Amino acid sequence: MKFTLSWLKDHLETEASLTEICDKLTEIGLELEEVIDPAAALKPFVIGHVVSAEKHPDADRLRVCIVDNGSEQIQVVCGAPNARQGLKGVFAPSGSHIPGTAVDLKAGVIRGQESNGMLCSERELGLSDEHDGIIDLPEDAPVGVSYAEYAGLNDPVIDIAITPNRGDCLGVYGVARDLAAAGLGTLKQPKLDVVEGSFESPLTWEIASGVDHRCPHVGGVMVKGVKNGPSPKWMQDRLRAIGLRPISALVDITNYVTYDLGRPLHVFDVDKVKGSKLTIRLAEKGEKLLALDGKDYEFDEGMLTISDENGPESIAGIMGGELSGCTDETVNVFLESALWDPINIAETGRKLGINSDARYRFERGVDARGADWGVNAGLKLILELCGGEASKRTFAGAEPKWQRQVTLRAEKIKTRGGLDMAAKDAEAILQRLGFETKLEGDLITADVPAWRPDIEGEHCLVEEVLRINGLDKVEAVSMDRGTALPPLAISLKQRRVAMTKKVLALRGMMEAVTFSFMSEKDAELFGGVPTNLKVANPISADLDVMRPSILPNLIAAASRNADRGISDVALFEVGPAFRDPTPKGQDMVAAGLRAGKTGPRHWGQDPRAVDAFDAKADVIGALEGIGAPAANLQVSADAPSWYHPGRSGSLRLGPNVIAYFGEVHPKVMKAFGLKGRACAFEIFMDNIPVPKAKGAARGKLDISNLMPVNRDFAFVVNGDVPADKLIKAASGADKKLVSNVTLFDVYEGAELEGKKSVALTVTLQPTTKTLTDEEIEAVAAKIVANVAKSTGGVLRS
Repeated sequence: MKFTLSWLKDHLETEASLTEICDKLTEIGLELEEVIDPAAALKPFVIGHVVSAEKHPDADRLRVCIVDNGSEQIQVVCGAPNARQGLKGVFAPSGSHIPGTAVDLKAGVIRGQESNGMLCSERELGLSDEHDGIIDLPEDAPVGVSYAEYAGLNDPVIDIAITPNRGDCLGVYGVARDLAAAGLGTLKQPKLDVVEGSFESPLTWEIASGVDHRCPHVGGVMVKGVKNGPSPKWMQDRLRAIGLRPISALVDITNYVTYDLGRPLHVFDVDKVKGSKLTIRLAEKGEKLLALDGKDYEFDEGMLTISDENGPESIAGIMGGELSGCTDETVNVFLESALWDPINIAETGRKLGINSDARYRFERGVDARGADWGVNAGLKLILELCGGEASKRTFAGAEPKWQRQVTLRAEKIKTRGGLDMAAKDAEAILQRLGFETKLEGDLITADVPAWRPDIEGEHCLVEEVLRINGLDKVEAVSMDRGTALPPLAISLKQRRVAMTKKVLALRGMMEAVTFSFMSEKDAELFGGVPTNLKVANPISADLDVMRPSILPNLIAAASRNADRGISDVALFEVGPAFRDPTPKGQDMVAAGLRAGKTGPRHWGQDPRAVDAFDAKADVIGALEGIGAPAANLQVSADAPSWYHPGRSGSLRLGPNVIAYFGEVHPKVMKAFGLKGRACAFEIFMDNIPVPKAKGAARGKLDISNLMPVNRDFAFVVNGDVPADKLIKAASGADKKLVSNVTLFDVYEGAELEGKKSVALTVTLQPTTKTLTDEEIEAVAAKIVANVAKSTGGVLRS
């Protein structure tokens, strides 16, 4: 929101300096973005007097001028057609930066004649597009005086940031009201008296059935015999200062009222409107309108239009149509001031891609009474600047019910805002903001004004009181601690997420960050998604459902890499996967994918293709790295359908599935266009148990200085017995001495007839004394017995 200092002072009587005003704006929540001083760019430019202007001896269209700048006379070569002796214009000395053309002026020689400066046009000063000649000032213009000061161009432009709830401050008057409430001056009430019309308007309003909730109230007035043309200089200067291009008096008036009072208006050329009614209705799908920005827009269902017998003449509340727009030939106009539904305006503007000043204000909420007084504001300026005769005002619909009361208990200012304030002081602030109040003890009952649709409850009034009083007056108070040391900022589950990423990265995998969306077609390969996980407004047609698994996105990424010649990839991602739209239906998952081959390139051996055991190793490594009980996991062959049925498995801890791992199903590989072999895993972080607290001290570190003993065992078991079961049986035979069990060989030959030989290395670690042969044999016997009991395995002969 931009405005000039003088514009603000039209509504605020104040002696405060620019710095005080800017500081106060930020204090009350209207954050200052910047202050633009237009005079800074025009500082070198002064009023000059052309003492003489002789024809250039070597150029017919040039003149050699002697210019008095108030301190000396300087020769300037000028090509402007209106350059003449006696003219007073704007002189720029050599070394000046010309803002309109971005040229740095240098002294030079033009056709043999020295030129030390220039006489400027309005375009060269960046004031307008006028460049037919140099600026021609009145005879009484004081020579040598700063042109910016003389022309009133030293009016600072203030730019503030407006939060979406403060639509009331999208007009200069609303900003002035807040500053006055904060004690920075006295608010001047705008003159919005009703102008009595002399005839009935031949053009009236009609609100179609069923749309009154989208446009509850609309007003208008016809003015005949107007004279359109350029708006006055003061209005053009203000509009240019905030970045708007002056067009004509009628159009500039609507733009001016939009920024001055926060009330968007529109004017129709009555002679271009067919029929006696302007109808507010829903557009028919496919209807089109050539808008004032010169673009054609096609309406969709649910959009509002203002139409005549020819069809749509305006995108209601957003932008008018060019066919009924005002031009220099316009003599009869109809002024529109309406109240529109913010949600409908936002939806229509987003679909059509139009960001107009009107849309910006209507979708944030305007004064509910503005359809009435907006007519008065616009009509007053039209009659002053364009003349004409006004009709009686015409309305349709009714002013919506905006009246409501909100109560404020004075103690809540302290408990919610941290400021101890008397109820009467809080009441005075609310009154200055336009609330009508009633005080009973410490209870304030406030009638919310029509221009504050954002005020919903007591917390809103607390905020109003705090910001107007000054947030800097709220003392900083430290929160009471329940313990001597502050608790950890993040939980173990949250730390595990970062730790998992670090472990997987250390295992040579690269982190990927993909969308939480995917295509429904791909989701069907991973169990599908329920209807309530489909995205209503997807950013892309192939991102239309929430992902049930992270793996599809990683497989797609591997496929894209393979298409670009990078077939060996190792990717992981830690993020959410979705089962349903409830909070409990969102799982934190660490997923990984290895595709192609693994191992370094080496002259002695070829890299091998990845397999299920690579995925299992990644899972075990990640779980061990974050302190999960990896040694207690049970393996089962019941991975989901997107894994290879014979080369995959699940890791469980009791009833909870901790992870899936295995090769990706060939059907899935084919669907994603990924060739070769890929293995993947999914770790469900929320299912990993959190260890019970055992006090702050760590356990004693026990390291034996005695040599370990290794013994190898080869057991013959049924072919369907997992090796993991043998390892656990051997480990449990003597928990004090058996420190490690590793698998080093598996043999399946025809002579074993459906059985297999599993070879294990068992490490015995004594802690008090060196083991004797008898003790070692006793432990070996326990291992053989325990394996036989758990798996039916016997020692291979």
